[in-house]
Amino acid sequence: MTSLNQAPIIRRRSRTVLVGGVRIGGGAPIVVQSMTNTDTANVDATVAQVKALADAGSELVRISVDTAEAAAAVPVIRMRLDALGCTVPLIGDFHFNGHVLLANFPECARALAKYRINPGNVGRGTKHDPQFGIMIEKAIDYGKPIRIGVNWGSLDQDLLTAMMDENARSAVPHDATQVMREALITSAIRSAQFAEAYGLPGDRIVLACKVSNVQDLIAVYTGLAQRCDYPLHLGLTEAGLGSKGIVASTAALAVLLQQGIGDTIRISLTPEPDGDRTREVIVAQEILQTMGLRSFAPLVSACPGCGRTSSDFFQELAHKIQTYVRAQVPVWREHYPGVESMTIAVMGCVVNGPGESKMANIGISLPGTSEVPVAPVYVDGQKTVTLRGATIAEDFERIINDYVRSTYGGERATPQLRSEKRVIEIRKG
Repeated sequence: MTSLNQAPIIRRRSRTVLVGGVRIGGGAPIVVQSMTNTDTANVDATVAQVKALADAGSELVRISVDTAEAAAAVPVIRMRLDALGCTVPLIGDFHFNGHVLLANFPECARALAKYRINPGNVGRGTKHDPQFGIMIEKAIDYGKPIRIGVNWGSLDQDLLTAMMDENARSAVPHDATQVMREALITSAIRSAQFAEAYGLPGDRIVLACKVSNVQDLIAVYTGLAQRCDYPLHLGLTEAGLGSKGIVASTAALAVLLQQGIGDTIRISLTPEPDGDRTREVIVAQEILQTMGLRSFAPLVSACPGCGRTSSDFFQELAHKIQTYVRAQVPVWREHYPGVESMTIAVMGCVVNGPGESKMANIGISLPGTSEVPVAPVYVDGQKTVTLRGATIAEDFERIINDYVRSTYGGERATPQLRSEKRVIEIRKG
């Protein structure tokens, strides 16, 4: 008989890289990253967005450093964030002129926790190695790690041309897609080897090979993981808008994560006009949490609804509880360790409602359209109370709070909590 037990995910072994105190690789928890879309020279806007991303749970934040004005702003941004109590490490994203900016703005080089270098945008021909070497030299001088980030859209053209020519001369040539994939992997590994040969310690290097196609990403990272032990940063570049970007990123990253590949992730969502940049952080967290790799916030499960739930009450309650839980998480994390693993169920009718509610830490089974207007609540599989009336949402929030305090705070219910519970009991009676 085949066992139904799922084998745990075995993480790929990699070196450990420290980025401003955040451990990447070496078995450390997979790190969530994000990137600002503000003009870095606009200090106020960049500080606000970095803090918002960090507050949402981004453990590293990347900022563009593309002009002299942006480079000059970086130490000011770091100082302002520190004054706000926001210690999230900043990663400098460099293209084309990074060697100049790092050399001319030493305070910028010091303030950044890591440099992101794209070998395809460092310089072509005879300029490539010297300009790349300057960036490595600055990383060595200031004791900073780097991420060598190869991108499909800006792949080293000299390398790609040479590999295409070699492939064309082969007796059995590969198709162009295979050569492109191999060129990405080769560019990343050769660049890392160059950096180490130049003097950068191997435990200060993270690699990434980003593409925008799901199958290409899976193939490239599978090959890259087999050929090196550097920590790997995962991300589907230019993932797209809304559900398309979320689905594509999840499809690609889930396959790799299940194989134990990946030490940091970023979900590169195109924000809606005036959209919230922090959405990409939430999606990254939810991918890791639903796969059982990390816990960030209590998960709220809810049924999709059907003909038995034509009332939108359960939809409103599920939304209220999800919003309430996310708002409470910063406070709960500080006072109630382990609360991130809590599960909550908001079910719409009696078909699956009681069963699903019993499987969550806390669950509520709402009445369907034509059912008796009562809502039993289950705590750790046991029915505790039945809620009725117009204050079901508020009563359920109190029950959740009571559970958090008593379960994760190691304390018994306070007189105030007992009073609140008594109010619920009177109301349900």
